[in-house]
Amino acid sequence: MIRLVIAFFIASLSFGVEAQSKPPVDTRAYAPENIGSLPVSDQIRVIEKEYREQSRGRQIPDDQLDFYLDQIKFSRWTFSKIKNDIAVSLRGNSNGNWNPPPGGNWNPGNVICSSKDRRYNECRTPFRGRARLVENISDTRCVEGRNWGSRQGLIWVDDGCRGRFVDSGTGWGSSGGNGNNGQTFRCESDGGRYHECRKPYSGNTVLVRQLSSNRCTEGYSWGEKRDIVWVSNGCRGEFQIRGGNGGSGGNWNNAYTVTCSSYNGALRTCAWDRNRGEPRLIERLAGRCAEGIDWDYDGRGLWVKNSCSARFGAR
Repeated sequence: MIRLVIAFFIASLSFGVEAQSKPPVDTRAYAPENIGSLPVSDQIRVIEKEYREQSRGRQIPDDQLDFYLDQIKFSRWTFSKIKNDIAVSLRGNSNGNWNPPPGGNWNPGNVICSSKDRRYNECRTPFRGRARLVENISDTRCVEGRNWGSRQGLIWVDDGCRGRFVDSGTGWGSSGGNGNNGQTFRCESDGGRYHECRKPYSGNTVLVRQLSSNRCTEGYSWGEKRDIVWVSNGCRGEFQIRGGNGGSGGNWNNAYTVTCSSYNGALRTCAWDRNRGEPRLIERLAGRCAEGIDWDYDGRGLWVKNSCSARFGAR
């Protein structure tokens, strides 16, 4: 019996030594030296992790991540070169700012823009035309008109959207209407889901008849972007294109826009040229922006509140 106890004790000691001798799990970022062999989504994941480790938890700046992705694609940068460049960029730099290495000729044709902590954010673009989403980096689905959009030289993101954007090549000029003002079309949100409907021709869209019991509010449950109308939250309506380029005065009104923003939820009025007629919301930038609640046009002029920020054009 004593021999059995001694044998069990020795075996326990051996097992403990063996368990202690196993190397701890290494959670550091690893990638093949040829990081370009990975899918872009994995390249992003590894680079972000490496930056967090070297910076003690900070998120890599969007333009720096974009720079590395371009260097992998066009200059065949290795993982070691990226790790070294991250270390150099962080040396003596505690505020998270970043500039491309001196002497380079990096001229990005795209931009990464992130809604950090689900907050609204704006990013300058290296192009002036409309933006197009080419890669959804975040777990949150990026939907144009809902949590991202663009205007000349700028992209905005909100509600956790993070994506990589390029110039769509369509520019901001009007494509020219065919004079079919008066034609109506339906767009319906079935089951409260988001839905897109293609416009029959170019021009500004107006809701002419609400078909649903759910309220159709421009900028909240319906809106437009380029060649489509979108609906959500159970809005079903009949829409009409007005103010297209087929009219003699279309270009004059279509070119006029005003951006108005409520800061910290406070009421704010913005100058509006009464000669243009009444304003309409054409691009929601932040907040809910429900007409009659968060913005309107009355004796005070054009006003916004409840942290609504939007771009308005003539009806």
